[in-house]
Amino acid sequence: MSNIKVGDYVEVLDEAISGRVEALHGNEVVLVGQDGFPLRYPIHEVVKVEDGITVSNFEVAQVKEQKEQQKRGKVPSTKPKQRNAPKMEVDLHIHQLVKSTRGMGKFDILNLQLETAKRQLDFAIDKRIQKVVFIHGVGEGILKEELYYLFKKYDNLEYYDADYQKYGLGATEVYIFQNA
Repeated sequence: MSNIKVGDYVEVLDEAISGRVEALHGNEVVLVGQDGFPLRYPIHEVVKVEDGITVSNFEVAQVKEQKEQQKRGKVPSTKPKQRNAPKMEVDLHIHQLVKSTRGMGKFDILNLQLETAKRQLDFAIDKRIQKVVFIHGVGEGILKEELYYLFKKYDNLEYYDADYQKYGLGATEVYIFQNA
């Protein structure tokens, strides 16, 4: 016979469920889980939790997985999304490029942004960086069009809208062909 009584804290074997015993009906235990709903289980499928010692299956599974990884010496692999992530980001917002725009007109700001883009693109080509994301913002679209005009001058690259989920409509990704 089990030593489980009403009011005891128990965990269910083979499931990540625990709660307080609300009632005993023959060979069944009625326990109230963390969500407040009563659950019925055969008495042989629950274990009384004493002095903070638990038998939760999800904890046991985590420990097993950790031990297996240590045995195998498994190196965490990079996920495909991380592998395809851009290697370099260039934020062309003017407040990222200068401390103050005092004394600068729209033409000066645009020229500074384009010079920065060209310098960073040449740097990426020189250092053999395959992907560069230019963050230009949405605005009126002038900077974006000027960037496209700049990119067309290069033979060894293609450009397209960057990942919408990450950048929205305000970024362009450039892929640089390395064998050119």
